[in-house]
Amino acid sequence: MRVRAVTVNHNLREGAAAEARDVGSLCQTLGVAHDVLEWTDWDGKGNLQNEARGARYGLMADWARQHGVPVMALGHTANDQAETVLMRLARRSGVDGLAGMAARHVAHGIDWIRPLLGIERQTLRDYLVSHGVGWTEDPSNDDIGFDRIKARRALVDLGALGIDVDTLTTVAHNMAEARKALNWQTFLVAREFACVDAGAVVLCARKLGTQPNEIRRRLLVHAISWISGKGYPPRREAVAALLRALAEGSGSTLDGCQVTMHQDQVWIFREYRVVSQTRCSPCELWDGRWRLHGTHPMPAREGLEVRALGEDGLTRIANWRETLRPRALLLGSPSVWQGDDLIAAPAAQPDGTWRAELDGGEEPFFAGLLSH
Repeated sequence: MRVRAVTVNHNLREGAAAEARDVGSLCQTLGVAHDVLEWTDWDGKGNLQNEARGARYGLMADWARQHGVPVMALGHTANDQAETVLMRLARRSGVDGLAGMAARHVAHGIDWIRPLLGIERQTLRDYLVSHGVGWTEDPSNDDIGFDRIKARRALVDLGALGIDVDTLTTVAHNMAEARKALNWQTFLVAREFACVDAGAVVLCARKLGTQPNEIRRRLLVHAISWISGKGYPPRREAVAALLRALAEGSGSTLDGCQVTMHQDQVWIFREYRVVSQTRCSPCELWDGRWRLHGTHPMPAREGLEVRALGEDGLTRIANWRETLRPRALLLGSPSVWQGDDLIAAPAAQPDGTWRAELDGGEEPFFAGLLSH
């Protein structure tokens, strides 16, 4: 088995570069190739820890693909898991949040594992001491401005109530088992009355209404996440508001997706506003989801461009209603243009000259319900 190591320097504090070099020196003594990745995109906006985390995983995933690394091992311990559960408890998380970090999951096309998730931090330190291996303490571990450090300190006092690392990791395990059961039930429900049409997830409104609230919520959250491509699900409060709107026969927009009632069905699709300025050539991936193909030989055309159909395009298609698809869906569907000339609109006018295909097909929508 070939092993490589990688360190991400977020360039957020003095000494980080030196620490990365120390890791490189240790790897050299072990005969392990080591690379340092630099993050320089922080603009001072948003949540620093969330932004850094997202960037870290993105950089590591790109690095893994570049070097043909299929599995990435992370160093999270049982203490990290306990702190995560405690923080999520404070945020009133449900089953998914209290399940904590997964021991194994797939993201960005990479298999991520956490082999130390069942080992406490002090046990790891004792092991390193016994083998004469040093380590560097992150100075931010003493910064009570971070919620994680507050949780770490709170665990010391909570231990008197029996709320310790072992208790919270057990809770995470129990919630992870509950999540598996809920995901399986949601998968079965999706197979029964969900389908994918023109990139939209379509649900039978009547059958959806007969499901428990948590199954409805999971199905909608997964559909929105699958269409939007976002790594994190929408906030629970926003999803609750969407469920209330659907119960009243209306809909809403959420995370760049539009959810609406149409012909006794719930349609979830890309919001036109989000893709209205997205453009690329036919050989590129449009909106991170679509590939456009000419199905018949045709003369080479200069300046072909893929963009959302929009009002201008839809008004040129007299029979778009025959598709039985929501008008708002068609507005945000991919179409082929040459300047101001509409060449093809596969979703609104499927004439066979061009086809629009989801990258990876439709099956990932269903399979994704079981991959968490």
